[in-house]
Amino acid sequence: MTFLDEALHGGPDARGAAPHDFSTNANGCGPCPAALAALQQADASRYPDSRYTALCETLARFHGVDAERIVIAASASEFIARITAAVAQQGGRGVWMPPHSYGDYQRAAGAWGFEYVPPNEADLIWCCDPSSPLGQVHEGLQLQVDALAARSTCVLDLAYEPLRLDGRLQLNLAPRDRVWQLWTPNKALGLAGVRAAYAVAPRAAGEMVLRLGRLAPSWPLGAHGVALLEAWTGAAAQDWLRHSLHTLRAWKRQQELLCAELGWICLPSLANYFCARPDVPYAPRAAALRDAGIRLRDTASFGLPHHVRLGVLSPASQAALQRAWPAARP
Repeated sequence: MTFLDEALHGGPDARGAAPHDFSTNANGCGPCPAALAALQQADASRYPDSRYTALCETLARFHGVDAERIVIAASASEFIARITAAVAQQGGRGVWMPPHSYGDYQRAAGAWGFEYVPPNEADLIWCCDPSSPLGQVHEGLQLQVDALAARSTCVLDLAYEPLRLDGRLQLNLAPRDRVWQLWTPNKALGLAGVRAAYAVAPRAAGEMVLRLGRLAPSWPLGAHGVALLEAWTGAAAQDWLRHSLHTLRAWKRQQELLCAELGWICLPSLANYFCARPDVPYAPRAAALRDAGIRLRDTASFGLPHHVRLGVLSPASQAALQRAWPAARP
């Protein structure tokens, strides 16, 4: 595997935000009103508690764990970089990740000179369920966790678990306590621009929790990040999220039908996004589509060439794509 040298992401570009941005996986029903209100009421005139004591206790209650197992992070990407550094400090140099996965796993591993090795030889293992970019189940997750070596650090990226539209996580509670669970609720709440994340540490990870604390910057979260995570655990945000999933399921069925009408081949997904292979290459049409206010996510950087990833958006955005694609000739 060749590790990436530059960050490649969807979302706004140098021209700003596209009116119909299919390139990110944020909840198309957002922003969540309860979370947005919490952000508006946040007191940005003061530093947060540097230890995030109340926030850690709130997140711990939400997950039913001890507060000592909560590790606050500035974002998922910041945590990816930090835990990779922590494993490297302990002498780790072997990493495993799915063939199609988030590029920041690769970038962090490459920065520390890791080599790609089989799971049973890896010091650091990345899992993601639902996976990105495919939005599929991480095959063999239970068996992989059961077979973890004592020296291995396994991180289960659950960024899209709150946006799972079908099925459930196929990992029992006991094995879940053996892995790092990485949560980034901003996508689920439709507020991707607020960078805030946290991880639930394995039960026996006290030493690594301390190491991650020593590697952390001061105040990884500002007042708005704290407000977002606190709102995330509340009943109002969780109720809104559950209702949004019903809307997203209907929008997704409609969007998949639209892609099929355009001659695209859609890959299966159980999340609020999916990959498709367009009838003609996307890259030559990307500029014309951007002029029409549309962005898609080329998945070549995920190790999936000739495909695009589409977040599920409203019927109005779908109609814009339907009009723009035939007209976007290179």
